[in-house]
Amino acid sequence: MNERHFGARLTADGASFCLWAPAAKRVDLLLEKSYPLRRGEDGWFSADIASVKAGARYKFRIDDEIDVPDPASAFQPDDVFGPSEVIDHTAHPWRASQWRGRPWQETVLIETHVGSFTPEGTYRAMIDKLDHLVACGITALELMPLADFAGSRNWGYDGVLWYAPDSAYGRPEDLKTLIDEAHLRGLMVFLDVVYNHFGPEGNYLGRYAPTFFTEAQTPWGSVIDYRLPQVRAFAIENALNWLSEYRLDGLRLDAVNTISQPGEISMLHDLSRAAGDLAAETGRHIHLVVENGDNLASLLDAEQDPPRGKYRAQWNDDYHHAWHVLLTGETQGYYGDYAASPLQDLERALKSGFVYQGEASAFRGGQLRGEPSGQLAPTAFVNFLQNHDQIGNRALGDRLENHVSIAAIEAALAIMLLAPNIPMLFMGEEWGSKAPFPFFCDFKRDLAEAVRKGRRREYDWAYAIYGNEVPDPLEPSTFQSAVLDWGARNDEAAKKRLALVQQLLAIRQREIVPRLAGATFGDAHAADNGLLTAHWRMGDRSRLRLLANLSHREIARQKSEATGSQIWGGEISDRLAPWSVFWHLDAG
Repeated sequence: MNERHFGARLTADGASFCLWAPAAKRVDLLLEKSYPLRRGEDGWFSADIASVKAGARYKFRIDDEIDVPDPASAFQPDDVFGPSEVIDHTAHPWRASQWRGRPWQETVLIETHVGSFTPEGTYRAMIDKLDHLVACGITALELMPLADFAGSRNWGYDGVLWYAPDSAYGRPEDLKTLIDEAHLRGLMVFLDVVYNHFGPEGNYLGRYAPTFFTEAQTPWGSVIDYRLPQVRAFAIENALNWLSEYRLDGLRLDAVNTISQPGEISMLHDLSRAAGDLAAETGRHIHLVVENGDNLASLLDAEQDPPRGKYRAQWNDDYHHAWHVLLTGETQGYYGDYAASPLQDLERALKSGFVYQGEASAFRGGQLRGEPSGQLAPTAFVNFLQNHDQIGNRALGDRLENHVSIAAIEAALAIMLLAPNIPMLFMGEEWGSKAPFPFFCDFKRDLAEAVRKGRRREYDWAYAIYGNEVPDPLEPSTFQSAVLDWGARNDEAAKKRLALVQQLLAIRQREIVPRLAGATFGDAHAADNGLLTAHWRMGDRSRLRLLANLSHREIARQKSEATGSQIWGGEISDRLAPWSVFWHLDAG
């Protein structure tokens, strides 16, 4: 048996059902009646059932004791505890049939949560906003995780059925229509996937496949044992399922530093190669991105095309943290690692990628963190000023707009959107939305109370200050507060911010993107007075130069600090205004 054959697959005369259940003595398939599955080698159970059609609903009965959904279910119309539905992935009438994606250098990401992106909170409702994204200059829509989770409200990181897009947002064909409509407009679509744990409610794997997990724990659940070929294949086949059946252009793998990687060849390497094979077979651009708190530069290669074990880029938390401390002065938690010299940390991020490249992290108890990264392409780093974590893991879920001056935020945007890294916005950031994005979920009973208590312990200081203003993650009103107010785009301040972002991204598309292939890091220098300079060698041998005053005071400059053809910033005088940013290009 093909060890990657998980779930239900339609055949010429019915459907084939497979379940890996090494701890089960007996497995029955429950359709309109019960069918015993035959046990094969290595814990596989399977059956070919005639006359089964798309839309059929089924469960597996384990040892006559418990009925469970398919762990590789393609859809759960009645949430994680209900039956699985057989889906015909070949039936969707794709319109953008010639779409092959876009090169990585063209990527400008916007991270979104389907449920709160629109008042309707559905895949189809997002379609009406795609033209806005295109007009803004965004080229890639990134969706927070969709794997089926318990309840109707969740960030997505509690998914338990990895193959099933959550029914709270619509059906699989609705998601495919969203992706197809994005492609018709030239937009790539990325999906955030979670391979480091399963959510706390609705996961039955431990009952019939306990060896799926080890005794070790991540911060969110048991460690998945990718040493087992069936377990490794489950994740890799899931990635290929999203990339092929839904025609996604890329995946962002969540917190890969919490994935156990024993052995000579890691699961991450195998997943990259499998995605690369798919890209080679189809002629598509497929992009893989990681979040990795360990800052492993050796995992990255932005220019390996197609992927052959490496990943295009990493979300650069260092870049965000340096900016956040510089802009807000906050130093609690992990921000403490950037408290001493945030401007110098930003300097390092601009000239070589990571801030932590092997230095000791006080937040991690003195543990050495990171690897040298200056040899990588600048496009190996996804830079951002806000994302779901950095907003939502705050007690109130509040955005930068609530704390930082407009001039400072616009300076930060002018740097992020024109630097030769890959920029990412968080939904609504393009018009300066102040909508919070607090943590929310929809668990019940004991688990709900455990979440409440855990949040109260984590943010005890905030409860002492704000009391009942700290949102309850289980209350529907907490989720509702995160829903974007699209009418706010009509405010004068929002129009001004949106125009700024559009202008910056138009310059990026015209001046930066054509020169990104082959670009390399140069150097940067940050002075104590807030003066920041940096340069990069672009792929056409031109030099991209940055000059900025990242302070609240006017400062003097040296005449030699700005040369070449100016692409952003207006006239430069001998004294630089507070939060002013200038970009130049020197001919190659």
